[in-house]
Amino acid sequence: MSLKAVLFDMDGVIVDTEPLHRKAYFATFEELEIAVSEDLYTSFTGASTKRVCETLIQKYGLSQTHEAIAGIKRAYFKDYFDNDEDFDLIPGVRELIKHYHENGIRLILASSATMTTINMVFEKFGLEQYFSGKISGAALKESKPHPEVFLLAAEMANEPVENCMVIEDSTNGILAAHRAKIFCAAYRSPHSKNQDYTLADIVVSDYEELELDKLSKYF
Repeated sequence: MSLKAVLFDMDGVIVDTEPLHRKAYFATFEELEIAVSEDLYTSFTGASTKRVCETLIQKYGLSQTHEAIAGIKRAYFKDYFDNDEDFDLIPGVRELIKHYHENGIRLILASSATMTTINMVFEKFGLEQYFSGKISGAALKESKPHPEVFLLAAEMANEPVENCMVIEDSTNGILAAHRAKIFCAAYRSPHSKNQDYTLADIVVSDYEELELDKLSKYF
């Protein structure tokens, strides 16, 4: 087997949008005049916006629809996305993407984010030129830890799973790669908390560790 395709997760691997989502949610709570505790906010991790909004309506007896609340949150998110000076690519990831691209590795994005968010990120940071394809897990029937998104990404790359590698940062994503029988590199970011890397094939905290010469012993 040889490495022919790399399947990238997006959030926590290419960018970290969590601080933007957090700011957008807390601005929304303020506009709705509700006090949401840290514990309640933490319990929303990984939940869809719809689920979060429905929980808020139920818990606080809000009169707005979940669509209306999601709309408020989306507007704040877009504002922070466009204007927050701290929002940038994760250190070293652009260099890694270019390194793979220059060496003829096919790159596929396989993210749980919506295609709208994926396209916003790709446009803002000029990533489109490096990737052969993009898949939004939000449009699929099954979400991570189900392997569907990575199996589709391997198919999109036109490669058997043994010629692919996944880069992930979350327990669910690592489990999805494992179930798809794809070699998985876990990126341990300073922002990742309470993630389980047990099923990853390698764990790195610097993207230089994923350059092709360092991976040659695995492929």
